[in-house]
Amino acid sequence: MGRLFGTDGVRGLANRDLTAPLAMDLSVAAARVLGEAGAFTGHRPVAVVGRDPRASGEFLEAAVVAGLASAGVDVLRLGVLPTPAVAHLTHALTADLGVMLSASHNPAPDNGIKFFDRSGHKLPDEIEDRIEGSLGLAWEPPTGAGVGRVREAHGTVEHYVAHLISTLPVSLAGLRVVVDCAHGASWEVAPEALRRAGAEVITIGVAPDGLNINSGCGSTHLDALRAAVLEHGADAGIANDGDADRCLAVTASGEEVDGDQIMAILALEQREAGLLAADTVVATVMSNLGFRLAMREAGITVVETAVGDRYVLEAMKEGGYTLGGEQSGHVIMRHHATTGDGVLTGLHLLAAMARRGVSLDELAKVMTRLPQVLINVRGVDKTRAKTSPELAGAIAEAESELGDTGRVLIRPSGTEPMVRVMVEAASQEQAQAVAERLAGVVRTALG
Repeated sequence: MGRLFGTDGVRGLANRDLTAPLAMDLSVAAARVLGEAGAFTGHRPVAVVGRDPRASGEFLEAAVVAGLASAGVDVLRLGVLPTPAVAHLTHALTADLGVMLSASHNPAPDNGIKFFDRSGHKLPDEIEDRIEGSLGLAWEPPTGAGVGRVREAHGTVEHYVAHLISTLPVSLAGLRVVVDCAHGASWEVAPEALRRAGAEVITIGVAPDGLNINSGCGSTHLDALRAAVLEHGADAGIANDGDADRCLAVTASGEEVDGDQIMAILALEQREAGLLAADTVVATVMSNLGFRLAMREAGITVVETAVGDRYVLEAMKEGGYTLGGEQSGHVIMRHHATTGDGVLTGLHLLAAMARRGVSLDELAKVMTRLPQVLINVRGVDKTRAKTSPELAGAIAEAESELGDTGRVLIRPSGTEPMVRVMVEAASQEQAQAVAERLAGVVRTALG
């Protein structure tokens, strides 16, 4: 069945793949493994547990809390908060473990569980493997005073908003902003942080009912935000996803600003402030070639990783870098956060506008997005994608044709019998033609 933990915790259809018994067992196993590793030595362990607003989070939270308490861990229930807020509060409240229940940008029927260590970072692979290996093993649960106690945490929104505001270099006074919270975890935090920063705020996607999270709104559906920005004559629009670890934006003219453009803007801001470590930014192989060209022109090095914020963060920690992220809007600012933080990213993007006194349309001109075409070729032997001479020859021919103004990426899917063909070129027509040609070669060579 493969590894239970993916690149972002355990995720699946709630009450089918991710059940209450599994959530409880995972929590018990996490407490036991961390205890055996010495994380609780010399003190009574404490965990914080947060969730996004989706309906299944209610029973899954109850299961997680029950599992932790039954394993002798005291629990602070944080309620509905963004994933990065839970990561931050794990460290700020000196907890030994943080747990977040969310399926991020996925639809409402899905849910997930991710664990944070006491520093607010996701647990390393080896600890996740040990947790998975401990599921179902016999154990001796504590009794009496040894069981965990459960309390509600208070003032968490205020605590987190104060942290966010403390990171800003300037006020956002004078900016009119629309924020789309995707009926998700940022519905309270994001508007409050923007107002406290001085912006005039118009909100959409701030009425979560447990079933409408990410539905036609948020960072995966920008049409509602675009319409609101144009209707209200706003200076910018900010969109989060369900757990608010992503941020995309819309300019006053209605143009999308994606994660690559946001990273480019923030990279220049950090460098000017002397905060961009080694004049380097970390991005995945899916980042647009336009981003790489813009960074090269600015004298900023780009370190490339596999797709996934986990890999971005690993490279950042290994190299001591301070900025990294993905085209999807998952941006990590290590000066202020241990994971991607959509509210934080939006605040700093707006701060760049305020500091420079220019529009977001103008800021976004720092890079030109090259046309990008992605074709998923299914039902092929993806294991031969890197060894097929026929495919290698076709890739070489395409790269020669594109030259410095284009790029080819052939990537086997990590979970499906599928090969992803991505082509960037100077024109949409050329990108489409080259991508379709390569997809045809993938079908014949690997079919």
